Amino acid sequence: MKVCIDGFYKKFIDEEKEMHAIAFTQNVLSGRWKYFILWYLKDTTRRYSDIKHFLEGISQGSLTNQLRELEQDGVIKRKVYPTVPPKVEYSLTEKGLKLLPVLEMMKAFGKEYIEETEVAEFQK
Repeated sequence: MKVCIDGFYKKFIDEEKEMHAIAFTQNVLSGRWKYFILWYLKDTTRRYSDIKHFLEGISQGSLTNQLRELEQDGVIKRKVYPTVPPKVEYSLTEKGLKLLPVLEMMKAFGKEYIEETEVAEFQK
């Protein structure tokens, strides 16, 4: 698979539609914190400071970049209130809500894999 600076080469998109769909989804979710941000927003709108507190080890710059990328991909929306200091809230869009089953499947796989690994470690 070849990826160009602006995304995927047209030949790849045309010839490998299924792989392109997987790679496209992976690109939307790529980033150390994006999964956690989406999971944290799944039930309610959150303020920037709440997200930063939840992701204890994240720098302000990293959080801002991850949120911007998710917003650019149309997965979250950002609402700024004209107050002093500014109040900024984030929530999932319809597209973001459609990603939740993917995260649920990842969670289920992870739980099963962890249990299998723990059983295997116990049996050693």
